[in-house]
Amino acid sequence: MTSTSITTLAIELLIILAAGLVAGAICKRIGVSMLVGYLVIGALIGQGALGFLTGESHDREYLAEAGALLLLFSIGLEFSPRELVHLSRFVLLGGSVQMLLVAGPTMGVCILLGVESKTAVLIGAAVALSSTVLVFKSLEEWGQANSRHGRRAIGVLLFQDVAIVPLMLLVPMLTGSSETPGATAWVVLALKSVGFVSAVLLIQMAIQRWGVGLLRSLGSVELVVLAVLVVLGGTCLAAQAIGLPPSLGALAAGVMLSGNRLSGQIDALMLPFRETFAAVFFVGLGSLMRFDLLLDAPGAALGGLIGVLALKTVAAAVALRLVGLRWRAAWGMGLGLAQLGELSFILLLEGSNCQPPVIDAETYNYVLFLALGTLILTPQLIKLGLGWAARADGREKEATLEKRGIEKEPVPRAVIVGSGPIGGRVASHLETTGMDVCMVELNPVNLHRFAQQGFRTVAGDATEPEILGHAGIEQSALAVITVPDDDVALRVVASIRRLNASCTILVRCRFQSRLPAFERAGAHAVVSEETEVAGSLLRLLAQRRPQDSALPAK
Repeated sequence: MTSTSITTLAIELLIILAAGLVAGAICKRIGVSMLVGYLVIGALIGQGALGFLTGESHDREYLAEAGALLLLFSIGLEFSPRELVHLSRFVLLGGSVQMLLVAGPTMGVCILLGVESKTAVLIGAAVALSSTVLVFKSLEEWGQANSRHGRRAIGVLLFQDVAIVPLMLLVPMLTGSSETPGATAWVVLALKSVGFVSAVLLIQMAIQRWGVGLLRSLGSVELVVLAVLVVLGGTCLAAQAIGLPPSLGALAAGVMLSGNRLSGQIDALMLPFRETFAAVFFVGLGSLMRFDLLLDAPGAALGGLIGVLALKTVAAAVALRLVGLRWRAAWGMGLGLAQLGELSFILLLEGSNCQPPVIDAETYNYVLFLALGTLILTPQLIKLGLGWAARADGREKEATLEKRGIEKEPVPRAVIVGSGPIGGRVASHLETTGMDVCMVELNPVNLHRFAQQGFRTVAGDATEPEILGHAGIEQSALAVITVPDDDVALRVVASIRRLNASCTILVRCRFQSRLPAFERAGAHAVVSEETEVAGSLLRLLAQRRPQDSALPAK
């Protein structure tokens, strides 16, 4: 690499990161997914608009591919074979029906419009995939990940995540660069795939049995990061060495490290790397958008967008109905699954990078617009759809109780803000009293163990009325704020009081001088750490006799 190319790469990388920073800040402020922001700002700085990124840079492509590998790794990390077995009915039936009902009509329409059959297959497969990241995050934020509709939607998404493996293997066979593979080639490919999957499962068991314990005993965060990078890089190279896509190796590396005591820590440690490279990947993808080509046929672009949203909603609704949801809940979750996902971009990028390409630049640009449009609309669609599904599930439960002659008794609700040691102990106590407890925490990783214990969980900023609404604060009789920051706690109290005037609010605060502020904001009782610690020390000192030189041994 010459010094000129290094300078060009550095400038382009700086532009992409700066654009990602601006887009991320705006999206956080207005409550839109950052993935959407990355794609939009990439389109603005790309060759189709402002032209900040004009030339082709293979070095930039390497960085984008690194982002795709880390994204697949993070998806694999959330994928547990045990969870797949538990959700097998929803995964196999719901996932296969949803993908077939989307991919089949999409391929048919493409062929009728004159698209080559191999390109139509790629587009159909890409359109059938939805966003695991956006949907799963929305379900967690709304506290519906463990609901009937939530679990079935997750089953469909898990099928799509697994389906990316054969789809990535299919792409090189669509290039037409060689003769159609015979039976022998398919058998060899199947044997390679089975051997690779078997090796992944064996290594996963070895890591759970010996590797996790060794890393925990060493107690070094740096060694955990190094171990993750070695596993990720080694698995990608191994996949490439036997003729499988490196992206398949990245997904497999996540599976190897999933389902153990370090999985949450690994996810938290890799988050900065993943988000940085994901910004490079999605901003780079957005920069390929050519608005001038879309302006030549705006009606076709808009019609395609509406058609994709309608097709994916209907397909998902039918699939979810087949796995036990009522129609209203199925339609609601169908809206939530109507977007194209992260894996769609990876699949399309794989097809465009083949030699010869499976998809040409103009068709790629059109599908990219469809994906971008669905993602921009996703936040509102998910919000609307989850509202439908939640109300439908609630009515279904009430109807079931009435049918059985059981009179529904109202269960008192409580919201706990903060999932630290104090919040955890309060939650456990309230659960034993029969209350329906919802945990609210900014970091979703900290909520994982509470969700596994059956608590409702909502990830997000508790100072925001929308997050408190997801937690059900309007119907709650009690709110306990245990966050260690007094300023944050004060804003949470004020937000709760505005939403529910009759809710009893208990607060933990650090400094006694802040008690009047909490009382003015509407807190019923405030426990000051300063007061409690000082009181405990004074009681110990009062027990000490004057002739004692030290406090009694514990």
